[in-house]
Amino acid sequence: MAHEAQERYSKLVLAKMRAELKLKDGVVFNTDYEGSPAAGVVKIPVRDQEVIAQDYDKAAGIKPGVGSTAYKDFAITKDVAVNEIIDGYDAEAVPDNLVADRLDSAGYVLAARTDQDGAATLIANGTQISRAASTVSTVYDSIVDLRTRLTKANVPSSDNKRYLLATPDFYALLLKDDHFVGASNLGDTVKQTGAVGRIAGFNVYEWNDSTAGLVCIAGHPKYATRATEFKVNPHLVSLEGDSQYVGASAVKGRMVYDHSVLRKAGVLAVFEPGTLTLTQTSATGGKVKLTVAESATGTFAYRVNPAARATYGEDFTAIATSAAFTSGTTEVAAKKGDTIEIIDLDSAKKCVKVGYLIVA
Repeated sequence: MAHEAQERYSKLVLAKMRAELKLKDGVVFNTDYEGSPAAGVVKIPVRDQEVIAQDYDKAAGIKPGVGSTAYKDFAITKDVAVNEIIDGYDAEAVPDNLVADRLDSAGYVLAARTDQDGAATLIANGTQISRAASTVSTVYDSIVDLRTRLTKANVPSSDNKRYLLATPDFYALLLKDDHFVGASNLGDTVKQTGAVGRIAGFNVYEWNDSTAGLVCIAGHPKYATRATEFKVNPHLVSLEGDSQYVGASAVKGRMVYDHSVLRKAGVLAVFEPGTLTLTQTSATGGKVKLTVAESATGTFAYRVNPAARATYGEDFTAIATSAAFTSGTTEVAAKKGDTIEIIDLDSAKKCVKVGYLIVA
């Protein structure tokens, strides 16, 4: 019975996660991988070339080609858990609606955490584009430029799966453009994915992200993978054996996941007016050496695996000394898979630009 409950709880949490994810599977990420994420490594297909078509010789036939599909190991580096006490109830007596509420909350939190890390991967491992701020009169042209860039990189368009994650201010510009097609005019299949409209061949999704300078991310789900699995299924346990708790139980669960960009040119992260360009030069002894191409307005500061990305004008006085540097190169204590955020600070220690790098 306990095993059946765990499976039921897992399905409830996964259903909530799917509903709450803004960067949804099948829209922004594919789930094409082999193996179990809980084992720590899965294999993902990498295919940058299509099957070769040759002229056929009726007498001799044609020489068979070798498929270009290859698989690479994809290490799973994210491991998160929920462990929430339900006070006043033994495990056998917790009302079903209370358990459902806690599982619902767990699904929401896990979705938010997964989205945060997924977006960081898209930004850090996709192509970062810096350009002048768009206006109502220029926003369509700027999106057409993204469309052209993806087409030149042979990113599919005929399947209508190209997406544009638009931040609220950028989405507001789209709404004022005559080229924008509202959701009511889209097919049911597209509307069910949460799209709010379509423009220049992109399905548009409003994405409430406030990362400094970031206005949109454009791409195709073929070129980014998400792998996720419960390492420990959500379950209800009694805390009666713990000397600290009396008449209490807890909802526990543990999930592993990670994201990978398969082709840099297939994901475009657009910053207006600009972003920092980061380059990893080495990673030894628990230290990662990286170089920032641009010079800071005042100083740089850094964070590893931030809970939220830096917003424009955010005050970073608190870390402007302990995590600051003024040259273009610095060493940061981080491991493979960690996300490093570099923040360009003005003289008042407020954020003016950001850059992201995931340790390779």
